[in-house]
Amino acid sequence: MKICVIKLGALGDVVRTLPILEAIKKKYKDAEITWITKENALQLFEGNPFVKKVEKIPFKTQEEFGILYNLDIDDEATLLASLIKAKKKFGFYSENNYPIAFNSGAEYYLNTLFDDELKKSNKKTYQEMIFEASDIIYRKEKPEIYLAEREKRYAEEFFRKNRINKDKLIGIHMGAGQRWPSKAWSKEKIKEFIKKAKERSYEIIAFGGPDELSKIGLLVEELRKENISIYENNPRNSIKEFAALVSNCKKLVCSDSFALHIAIATNTPAVGLFFCTTPHEVEDYGLLKKVVSPILYNYFPERQNEYSEELVNSISADEVLFILENNNK
Repeated sequence: MKICVIKLGALGDVVRTLPILEAIKKKYKDAEITWITKENALQLFEGNPFVKKVEKIPFKTQEEFGILYNLDIDDEATLLASLIKAKKKFGFYSENNYPIAFNSGAEYYLNTLFDDELKKSNKKTYQEMIFEASDIIYRKEKPEIYLAEREKRYAEEFFRKNRINKDKLIGIHMGAGQRWPSKAWSKEKIKEFIKKAKERSYEIIAFGGPDELSKIGLLVEELRKENISIYENNPRNSIKEFAALVSNCKKLVCSDSFALHIAIATNTPAVGLFFCTTPHEVEDYGLLKKVVSPILYNYFPERQNEYSEELVNSISADEVLFILENNNK
C-alpha cells in the first residue's frame, strides 16, 4: 500500500513525529511510505528503514495513495493535503483558510491549538495525540536518528582533536528557537551552572546553531577570563553531525527544543528545562528528566509570547545540577 505522510513544521516537531513511521509499518506490513517535508529536514530520514521516499516542498504529484496522513496545520501542508489524491485521509486540511480535521480522532489535537483551557489541562503527549489523529495505536514507539559512519567519524575526530575526556562530559544547549522568547535558560544561569559543574570535574560542551553563534562566543570568552574552559560545537555543523556529538555526551541539559528531541532520538539521557511550554506533551521515553519552572503556569499558554527575566531565571543552577547528578535515567 502506498502511504503519504506530510509533516513540515519545525525540526523538533519533525523528529518527534518520526515514531509514526514504525507504527504505520506495524499496521500495514506492505506499506511503501513517502514523507513530505521541508528541505532542512531531509537529513533526518537518512538511513531510516521505515520510509521509502522523502520529498521536499514544493511537491506536486498525480500519484494516488492508499492513505494520506497530514500531521501539520500550516497552510502549505493543509493545502497539499487537499490536493494529493488518496482513498483515505487522516489529520488536517483547510477550509476557508481555517484548519479542519479529516477525522474525529484528529479533533482533540486541533482543539488544543486553539483552546487555551484545553491546552493547559491536557495531559496527553504529542505522540499520543498524533497517533490518535492517525487512528493508530500508540505503543511508545520512539524517534530514531540513524547515524552513518561519516557522522560517527566526525564526532570521534572532534573529541580527539580537542582531547576531550568523555567520562564526565555534559552537553548544554543554549538555544530554543525564536518563537517563544522565554523558552531558554538565561545566560547568567547557564554560566553559573557551568562554573559549578566544572568545580565537580565535569567537562562541558556548549551546543548551539547559527542563531546562538554570538551567544556562545560571548559565554566562552567570559568564562575564559575566569580561567574556565569549555568546548563548543561548530554552530554550522549538519543536523546529523550535531546528533553524533550529542550522542557522545553522558547527559544533555537543554530547554524544550530541537536538542531535546535529538537527545531522545540518539538515546542520550537529558535534563529538560520547561519555562513556558507544557511538559506534559513531551514523552520522556525513560531518557528525560523534566525540570519545570515554578511560575510556568503564570505564562502558559496565554503569555507565552512574552519575554520575562524572572521566568528565564526561575530554575536554579543548583536544582539542575542536583537532578543531573542524582537521576539515573
